[in-house]
Amino acid sequence: MIGLVDCNNFYVSCERVFQPSLEGRPVGVLSNNDGCVIARSTELKAMGVEMGTPAFRLQPCLQRGEIHLLSSNYELYGDMSARVRMVLEEGVDEVEPYSIDEMFVRLEGLDDAALTRQARSLYDDVRRYTGLPVCVGVGPTHTLAKLANHVAKSSAAYQGVCILTADSDGTRYLLRHTPIGDIWGLGRRLAERLALLGLRNAWDLRNADAKTLRRHHSVVLERTILELRGISCIAMQDDEARRRIMVSRSFGRATGEWQHLREAITQHAQHAAEKLRHQRSLACALYVFLKTNRHRHDQPQHTPELVVALPHPTNDSRPIIATARRALARIHRPGYRYMKAGVMLLDLLDTEHHQLSLLDTTDDTEHPRNERLMTTLDTLNRRMGRNTIGFGLPTANAPWKLRCGNLSSRYTTRWGELLKVKA
Repeated sequence: MIGLVDCNNFYVSCERVFQPSLEGRPVGVLSNNDGCVIARSTELKAMGVEMGTPAFRLQPCLQRGEIHLLSSNYELYGDMSARVRMVLEEGVDEVEPYSIDEMFVRLEGLDDAALTRQARSLYDDVRRYTGLPVCVGVGPTHTLAKLANHVAKSSAAYQGVCILTADSDGTRYLLRHTPIGDIWGLGRRLAERLALLGLRNAWDLRNADAKTLRRHHSVVLERTILELRGISCIAMQDDEARRRIMVSRSFGRATGEWQHLREAITQHAQHAAEKLRHQRSLACALYVFLKTNRHRHDQPQHTPELVVALPHPTNDSRPIIATARRALARIHRPGYRYMKAGVMLLDLLDTEHHQLSLLDTTDDTEHPRNERLMTTLDTLNRRMGRNTIGFGLPTANAPWKLRCGNLSSRYTTRWGELLKVKA
């Protein structure tokens, strides 16, 4: 059996763990630059606030104290997600993260009673050790586990845990009342095409001819049909190394100043190199781009980009930053106000299988020394908070920095703990 552990209102719940006063109140989390709502508490949903609502439209409610809006704190959310995974790994042997707030788990060799106890234990342990509310759905396949999780979240009768078997009466009833568009992995357009064939709910799809639909649509649809029948077609996957690593951000304010753009590219290149080392890869090239605000038709537009080869495959921040800066110098044009910049690392190689060049004249002791330096840098930034140590001193209140007027503290970092002690 496969379980899906899904954190409820994850971003808001992370904030509430460290700010209990927000419990029971309408709370929203905003996107980068405090632009629009990307996460809502149950209370905020009940007020009719939709996903993507611009923050400026909520200012009257905010000023009256009716709602609370917070800036995105991705460091906090990432750390809380890692804590959830650690709790799950204590209880099961195999955990597969699906997103920052959803994780599949393998539950094998358990009878019905033991399976129920295990699922309930995961539900209780995550809440006890992280403070985050979750729902647990269990089924013989990923698709049925996803469906079971939806039921556990939407029906209070299940008390946060729902277990489905392939051929139970409860599963049949649920499939008959689940629109095709609500099935995991099937979008609205595909649901509309299937409706023309008379397939309107998950039960209709389960009993359809999988081979015929594969010929007319895709193998993904065939796998979904088999998964609805209780036949597992999606294997548990380990974390795969990404083939490309992108770091980009919209600026808090548009800027054309060379110093500001250089600082932004430096920060993005440094963060990309950190991600590269985390997945134990080397980059052979990088891509740098700038973008003006395409919505400002009263301003001149410029969207330059450039791909540059690195001197040699590396995950060292220093050559990556130096190459990114040289690329920026080639594409930057005075007179334009840029609103976004980014760095992408390309042609990634596994550090364990990297072929050294005969033309490499680097001293034999230099590579281990560089690796130790980067490891120390990453360790300090992980423990004390991102950007504790970096390359170049950013300008205070630089326009390229994100607007985060309501950012909560980095509660889960050691640096935050030290600040509390000093205070």
